Amino acid sequence: GCTVKYSGYLEHQDMPFCTNCHRRFPGLMKLGKDITLQGLEMGLLTMRKGEISEFLFVPDYAYGQMGCPPLIPPGATVLFRVELLDFLDSAETDTFFELTPEQQEEFPLQKVLKVADTERQFGNYLCCRQLFQDAKDRYKRALSILGRSPSSEEEQRQLDASKLLVFLNLSLCYLKLGCPAQALAYGEKALEIDQRSVKALFRCGQACLCMLEYERARDFLVGAQRVEPFNPDISGELKKLA
Repeated sequence: GCTVKYSGYLEHQDMPFCTNCHRRFPGLMKLGKDITLQGLEMGLLTMRKGEISEFLFVPDYAYGQMGCPPLIPPGATVLFRVELLDFLDSAETDTFFELTPEQQEEFPLQKVLKVADTERQFGNYLCCRQLFQDAKDRYKRALSILGRSPSSEEEQRQLDASKLLVFLNLSLCYLKLGCPAQALAYGEKALEIDQRSVKALFRCGQACLCMLEYERARDFLVGAQRVEPFNPDISGELKKLA
């Protein structure tokens, strides 16, 4: 998946026939699904994150000899100006979710962890753009594949490390969505893995504060402050509580 800013131009025209540059946060698009223009697909695969490029596509790599009337005339050569904002490789993720549950269970652990981390990164991308409902769904998808049974203590440790990050992300999402009970539940799941997690203690405290459970909020926030005594965010929440 990638996020791009693009504008497409016909020859001898100053105004683009298509653009998404007016959008502050362009959506995440998949090559071959959301981006189907052959030349644009090939061009994006040559680019690096943050790069700006211009591509001139002959008809065979653009809209063909038929064009796309009335917007694109027959046999048109088109110019695309493209900025690659971000890129997440989802090929392995897509392959994994096409497998049966039995096949997924046999998938090597390191690949499962990589798939879960890719899903979490998609969630983080959506979270940064305030799309918390969509981000929550991505985090839950990551969590769904981390419930496999470990074959050793080391595997359990690796699964727990991945789950901890997802629990923290879900707790934050539910806070942003105005659902403190769920935020608290995921914060407490994170604390079951790491009882000294400052983020988990802090989010549990915030959730309790939202639910007007002041004593519990204080316990969580003071616990967080013991670990990070000079954290200004924790001090700020304790001042609210006072």
